[in-house]
Amino acid sequence: MSESRKRREALLYHAKPKPGKISVVPTKKYATQHDLSLAYSPGVAEPCLEIAKDKNNVYKYTAKSNLVAVISNGTAVLGLGDIGPEASKPVMEGKGLLFKIFADIDVFDIEVDATDVDKFVETVKAIAPTFGGINLEDIKAPEAFEIERRLKEELDIPVMHDDQHGTAIISAAALKNAIEINGKDISKVKIVVNGAGAAAISCTRLYLALGAKRENVVMCDSKGVIRKDRDNLTSQKAEFATDRDIRTLEEAMVDSDVFIGLSKGNVVSPEMLLSMEKNPIVFAMANPEPEISYELAVATREDIIMATGRSDNPNQVNNVLGFPFIFRGALDVRATKINEEMKMAAVHAIADLAKKTVPEQVNIVYDEVSLSFGKDYIIPKPFDPRLIYEIPPAIAKAAIESGVAQEPIVDWDKYIEELMDRSGTGSKEIRLLHNRAKKNPKRVVFAEADHLDVLKAAQRVHEEGIGIPVLLGNKDIILELKEELGFDADVEIIDPKTNEEKERRYRFAEKFWESRRRKGITLLEAQKWMRERNYFAAMMVNSGEADALITGYSRSYPSVVKPMLELIEKDKGVTRVAATNMMLTKQGPMFLADTTININPTAKDLAKISQLTYVIAKMFGMKPHIAMLGFSNFGSSKSESSAKIREAVSYIHRHHPNVIVDGELQADFALNPELLAKEFPFSKLNGKRANILIFPNLESANITYKLMKQVDGVESVGPILLGMSKPVHILQLGASVDEMVNMAAVAVVDAQNKEKKNK
Repeated sequence: MSESRKRREALLYHAKPKPGKISVVPTKKYATQHDLSLAYSPGVAEPCLEIAKDKNNVYKYTAKSNLVAVISNGTAVLGLGDIGPEASKPVMEGKGLLFKIFADIDVFDIEVDATDVDKFVETVKAIAPTFGGINLEDIKAPEAFEIERRLKEELDIPVMHDDQHGTAIISAAALKNAIEINGKDISKVKIVVNGAGAAAISCTRLYLALGAKRENVVMCDSKGVIRKDRDNLTSQKAEFATDRDIRTLEEAMVDSDVFIGLSKGNVVSPEMLLSMEKNPIVFAMANPEPEISYELAVATREDIIMATGRSDNPNQVNNVLGFPFIFRGALDVRATKINEEMKMAAVHAIADLAKKTVPEQVNIVYDEVSLSFGKDYIIPKPFDPRLIYEIPPAIAKAAIESGVAQEPIVDWDKYIEELMDRSGTGSKEIRLLHNRAKKNPKRVVFAEADHLDVLKAAQRVHEEGIGIPVLLGNKDIILELKEELGFDADVEIIDPKTNEEKERRYRFAEKFWESRRRKGITLLEAQKWMRERNYFAAMMVNSGEADALITGYSRSYPSVVKPMLELIEKDKGVTRVAATNMMLTKQGPMFLADTTININPTAKDLAKISQLTYVIAKMFGMKPHIAMLGFSNFGSSKSESSAKIREAVSYIHRHHPNVIVDGELQADFALNPELLAKEFPFSKLNGKRANILIFPNLESANITYKLMKQVDGVESVGPILLGMSKPVHILQLGASVDEMVNMAAVAVVDAQNKEKKNK
């Protein structure tokens, strides 16, 4: 992607359709005058009076308990430096977004026009009653140290400067595990820290708390080694000044065990790595360019344990592993501060999580056969779903044990269940899907690429590395639209109707005719059909000239599915093709089937549809819990529809006893484990929330998923075609660009899965 294109896309992302990235959403009913009279005058007076009696009631009656302020003065923004409070706002909104999607914490971003320490501290103190916690962000050193120190002393809510402590906590967890893998002793390892800003100082202090010795630490800044005989050292730099007779980073690296980079890119050479001790540990955390690239480092030393700040390398030191979950635990026990015990608890919890068996969902997302603790996996992955229920309990326990928790947790099992419920966000599933596709992009045919929105989707698929688009359609129109979009990448464009494609058309027609000549198709008709883009696209996938296709944007579903069913064989053992939509709900992803193919399936059809949907859910790393839905529960109706559902469930119970499926069930019982357990304790779904819903007919499934999309704002991925031997997927008429990009990612993941299965 060109720099101008990146810039334009970033600006459009932040500006459209509504400026910014976060908003305030009501959490109470407000439809009637009665609702409003409770929300505001006169009803609002009652909680006000209760809080006036005891200010701790503010946690009971307001959002304070789940509200964090992300506060900056814009003096040290990312790699941009002192750009001011207004220019820092997009970053602060972004931090708020991360708090919400990873830990379900609400955020107000606050940009303060104050560089003076006293003024900044007084401003934050004045607004602190609004919040349950304060996250300081992008404040330059050394002022950041003093600001945090004073606010922690003078406020009774958690305060943390993430630039200091986030990187410190994550890198300390990684260091703890790397030293364990190498069989070294943290009290004896020699550590070189390159960088002397807020993050470097905080990291080094935490390493000392972990057991490293001050005499074994050498810190460097832009002037070289920080020595005791240097003039004008800040108190923080003086804390780590050495009296060793070395002056350069190159000299400091000789015989060292650990290198910690928090400086700038490409300052470490292969020669420096070679001068280090056996089994060196190198954390090159400068972004976007590490102090030495991962590829160069591992090529230089086979015995190295390497980490960077980049997501495309193993062992990413990413603050998102820490700050959302640290604040989550602190808020949940109403901690008065984030103390050293809580930070160290985070270190150990993150380090310990890396040693546990990795869920298959994480292996799938990162395209690994089996991630396991070792030199290429010393810290958990950012998308590990266990973070939300492993890290906050450790923080909460440390807060309780160190005496800073005002509301201790009694029922830890219940607390962990609550944390699990917070993690059900559709946006996370989309990120996981896209990341998985990017691991091994495939050639995806966009069969209607001469439509503007389809081309926009193909452009995003290309630029984000999700897949390799092949554009089908009128070449002149596609080229004109590409120019309009600034889509200047060299991607393949095919117009099936042109003479350029005559030879391929005839070759495809011959194959089509051979497969359909006993079903009424003549060779002439086959040649005619190959001028039609969907037939041509299907043959491209069938013959291996492309890996997957998506189509259906501009035509009705039945007209598009016909050539797919005629040209593409069913998968081995499949007797019934179906379709499912993955709905991304607040409770997590949920598959609805059949949403587009089978109008009135029989009992056996329903059983087959359940099996196909079970397989796709497993492909996405889920543990399938299937509910066969109807208008009645467990035989309370003798209708034909209810009877076929019961027959389908019975068939699966007999032939696939390990599959968790039950019905017939009304939807509320399927989705409410407490209600189900109370009324039907014998159900196989007891204690589980259904994540696959099988409907008795197409009508009910299609209506339900479209209602969910429009009324509840649930995001849908699909329809995903099930049971085909090739990855072909058909969009709903008029699908959005986002929906097409997501379906392209599904097609790529489907192609990856089929490739593995066929090896």
